[in-house]
Amino acid sequence: MDLFTHILFAYLLTFAIWGPTYPTYIAAGALAGALPDADILLYPLSRRFPIFRHHGITHSLLGVTIIALGGAILGPYLVPGLNGYLTFLAMEGGGLSHVFLDGFTHFSVPPLAPFSTKELRLDADRAVNFATMTMTLLSFFVLISERGAVPLHVWIVTAWVLVGVYGAYLVIRGAGRIQVQRLRRRDGYGGVIPTGNPRRWILVDESPGPGHYRIRWREYRWGTGYTTPERALDVEAPPEIRPGPVETEGDALARSLPSIAKASRFLADSYRFAEVSRDERGYEVFWYSLEFTTFGRAPGVLARVDAATGDVAVRTVWRSPRGT
Repeated sequence: MDLFTHILFAYLLTFAIWGPTYPTYIAAGALAGALPDADILLYPLSRRFPIFRHHGITHSLLGVTIIALGGAILGPYLVPGLNGYLTFLAMEGGGLSHVFLDGFTHFSVPPLAPFSTKELRLDADRAVNFATMTMTLLSFFVLISERGAVPLHVWIVTAWVLVGVYGAYLVIRGAGRIQVQRLRRRDGYGGVIPTGNPRRWILVDESPGPGHYRIRWREYRWGTGYTTPERALDVEAPPEIRPGPVETEGDALARSLPSIAKASRFLADSYRFAEVSRDERGYEVFWYSLEFTTFGRAPGVLARVDAATGDVAVRTVWRSPRGT
């Protein structure tokens, strides 16, 4: 989840708990909602101590509690009259909201680290979602524009409306994930990919391995059902590909497969699919990510396969897949 949404969600959660009469504690909760991502400053340590990696110890119950304790100790010195116990509760809630939101997405967090390596990953939302980012920026604009410009009761109503909007969003995402999980088990898919649209999901089953790649997937729209027929890809690449003419689309796929990891580590580590087209120079194979799409475009690798020699030239691109 993006940083601004973490801050806003923690702000609204603390507001819903404390009410409008304790703005200082609301601010403390919002601050705690952002602090777990400060682990990017620990990057030099993470190379020696992996526990300090991004989405490591700071995204755990222990890490959040240590941050809240620090705030409870320092808070009364920085802000006279601040109650350390209440500050701890506000920051604990804000920090836990950060852990929950990250675990709610397709990214994983270790909530019980360092005592357990078990990770929380609900696959109910995208970690980077332009729809929620836009909604968050609009919410910030409204809250900031109202500051000192409207009566207090108007600001309170606005805050409660936003609490309802974000709460409903989580309910819709969670309910959709439960429904898709049932379909996944029934139809034998191995995974679920949430998209930027809360109603649109992709069910996928992948079997990668040395020299081969198999995948099948289908789009599902919550409230409507499957919206596309299942699409499948089964590519076998021989251990040693020798130069020579390429006569079929299957051969072009096999020639391009070994180049994916070299061209894009990101694509090699994600669910991916390929489309092949033929032109006068040979074959064009577009390998693209099923997980990361923006406004209908997907990041991927475009492989040009020469029909006469079998030579493969690759480059990374963003383009719209034909079959989606």
